[in-house]
Amino acid sequence: MIWNRKTRYTPYEQWPATKLPQLAAQARQSKWRMQHHIQPTSGLLNDPNGFSYFDGQWHLFYQVFPFGPVHGLKSWQHVTSKNLVDWHDEGLAIRPDTPYDSHGAYTGTALPIDDQLFIMYTGNVRTADWQRESYQLGAWMDTDNHIKKLSRPLIAHAPAGYTSSFRDPDLIRNDHGYYALIGAQTTTEIGAILVYFSKDLTTWTCQGELNVPANARGYMIECPNLVWIDQQPVLLFCPQGLSQATIPYQNIYPNMYLVADQLNLAQAQFTEPHALTQLDDGFDVYATQAINAPDGRALAVSWIGLPEISYPTDRENWAHCLSLVKELTLKDGHLYQNPVAAVDDLRTTAHDLVFEQQRATVAALNGSFELLLTVPADKTVTVNIADQQESGQLQVTVDANHGQVMIDRRHTGNSFAEDYGQTRQVELTAHKTIKIRLIIDVSVFECYIDNGYSVMTGRFFLNATPSRLNVQGDTTAVTGKVWEWRQSEHTGVDNNETKIK
Repeated sequence: MIWNRKTRYTPYEQWPATKLPQLAAQARQSKWRMQHHIQPTSGLLNDPNGFSYFDGQWHLFYQVFPFGPVHGLKSWQHVTSKNLVDWHDEGLAIRPDTPYDSHGAYTGTALPIDDQLFIMYTGNVRTADWQRESYQLGAWMDTDNHIKKLSRPLIAHAPAGYTSSFRDPDLIRNDHGYYALIGAQTTTEIGAILVYFSKDLTTWTCQGELNVPANARGYMIECPNLVWIDQQPVLLFCPQGLSQATIPYQNIYPNMYLVADQLNLAQAQFTEPHALTQLDDGFDVYATQAINAPDGRALAVSWIGLPEISYPTDRENWAHCLSLVKELTLKDGHLYQNPVAAVDDLRTTAHDLVFEQQRATVAALNGSFELLLTVPADKTVTVNIADQQESGQLQVTVDANHGQVMIDRRHTGNSFAEDYGQTRQVELTAHKTIKIRLIIDVSVFECYIDNGYSVMTGRFFLNATPSRLNVQGDTTAVTGKVWEWRQSEHTGVDNNETKIK
């Protein structure tokens, strides 16, 4: 397929009826299909959207272009879950079928209101001369998952002084009414977050620009998300073009967070925002969406993929996945991230690491498993994740002498994104014990360090299914356990063609 403007934006109904079944069959044959991470049936998955708890279950949407591994005419795909681990595919939910979203249904969020779910999202439109127009749109979903779009935009255009790069509304409700944080760009190409207010979800007024520190803005801010943890506001956002002088990062675009002491939404003011911090120190996390659950927990899910980067699965006509759902907590102003407790229910058979001559091996794994590892102060070990033939490996080095964890994907056998480096490293306290929880799901890893103090996430592509785990080095007093995981109970997430409603 030659991907150009015409093919990327061909209306869905103009594709041959046989196209999606063919693409889905091709994706199902991939050796890189995951067992527990949400992935597209075909084509490209990107930003998580509309994460919410409604009508007794969890709802999650994601942007999808089902016809190829490229950014094209986007829709929202809908999945539901009872436990935040096993997901059921509900099919395409929001299609680009109005004059206000004709070139894509872009990122947005959702709030349960009475017996309906209110959705706010960005409609992407291109004019005849291919200039962008952005509209903030609304829709209601009932308990049968039927969605009805509002006929007119909630916000028709960005205010004066801002470009048409105006998207990704984050809906917030408080005692005064409803707020929306919207990613934006000034006409001088500085990233911004605009704060809007509505009493009735119909009439919206701009309250001004959130006082994000000047050095944290880049040239465009995408995907702002606000949650409260222990009554403190935590802002997650993606400042494209962030200066390396502000914070060093290696990915093409970063995903960051800010913690503040307080937030006055009516005045669009943070009180004492803390230091800007990278959300994930790995290779591929972007566009994280976070919510406060009904029980008060802060939960987050991320797109594991990056814009403008080619991945090995592209040649199989599918790309990307979403992270496991993570719970966010704060300790001493630092954000901790850990998989939700239900992820523990995936565990089946346990293997204690038994070291002989400074090496332990667990073989005959089925591609999805996790390692719990404790490395005492001043010890260094290396974890290798390989296929049965050991033709390639993902390497994780835990150095409790210098206080470092490094992940190296140079030798996996299928390299990509070389321009942005093939290693990532986090710095911890030297001469202290380090604990890691390394989750492997066929072609994705999530590494949680020191109970979620740091997280490193990324894709890796071996020549065959990961089935061997080796730990070696100075293993004196090192302890660990490998858990095999059960098979997925997903229904429709990876075995049905995308449903075009």
